[in-house]
Amino acid sequence: MTRQRVLVVALLLIALAVIAALVLAPRLGRHAVLSGYIEGEPLYLAAPVAGTVTAMYVVRGQDVAAGARLFVVDPQQPLSARDQASAEVAAAQAQAIDVRKGQRPLELAVLDANLAAAEARARDAEAALRRVSILTDKGYYSKAALDDARANAQAAEAQAKAARKQRDVGTLGAREDLIRAADARVRQAQAGLTGASARLSDVAPTAPSAARVEDVFFQQGEWAPANQPILSLLPDVRIKVRFFVPEAALSAYRVGGVVRFACDGCARGLTAKIAYISPRPEFTPPVIYSREARDRLVYLVEAQPSRRLNPGQPVDVEPLK
Repeated sequence: MTRQRVLVVALLLIALAVIAALVLAPRLGRHAVLSGYIEGEPLYLAAPVAGTVTAMYVVRGQDVAAGARLFVVDPQQPLSARDQASAEVAAAQAQAIDVRKGQRPLELAVLDANLAAAEARARDAEAALRRVSILTDKGYYSKAALDDARANAQAAEAQAKAARKQRDVGTLGAREDLIRAADARVRQAQAGLTGASARLSDVAPTAPSAARVEDVFFQQGEWAPANQPILSLLPDVRIKVRFFVPEAALSAYRVGGVVRFACDGCARGLTAKIAYISPRPEFTPPVIYSREARDRLVYLVEAQPSRRLNPGQPVDVEPLK
């Protein structure tokens, strides 16, 4: 009976040893890593005006290049606004050109005729003044007649001068302040055209960068409200590796530094460039299944991976030293 008890105890000890070896051996041989995951920040694209989705060029899950067409919302309203703004620019430019011009040739011809008539009257009045002056000296005319002739000559000369000034003004454009006002109206109209053109491009956006179409909310032919997302993109540049660094090791991490990480089913040798380090500590979040104690303070670090990965995928980051 004693031998049986000894045998049972021995078997139990052997079983405990085997269990301990199976449990502890992997942990003892495991390298220290920082737990993290892949985070993706979607980009939601919408139109600033309500309308029918007249074209949808992509489908859910499709990879698109930068500048690829995505969708078009009925462009009639912004197209009409752009055409109106373009017409206003043309009208303002024509007015700005017009204020810089003098009068038309036919109008200048009328002024030339008026000037010639005024100069002729001035010559006649001057000749009459000379005759009256001579006859007054001989006693044929009174001094009052001479004064009248002199006044007529002066009036005729003044009219001739006024006609010359009017002819000179006819060759000039508008005043400087009117020209500046016309130029300001041109700039105002051009700004309106720029805004209308931008609104027209907003109803037919393109991919800002290489991305994957995460979801499509409206299909061709459906009515989309203004500012309602029509589709969501997941740009490559908005996919990040997020991991948490212990407070004691934070000094080894710098923005622009490179870390190595691994994930299940991924290629070897993956790297990520650190883009952000949180300035505030926090307790290890429950979503991170850390192999270390959970009550220590950690800092969030975000890094841009060298290749596209799927958001939500857990990763193991190699600590920096």
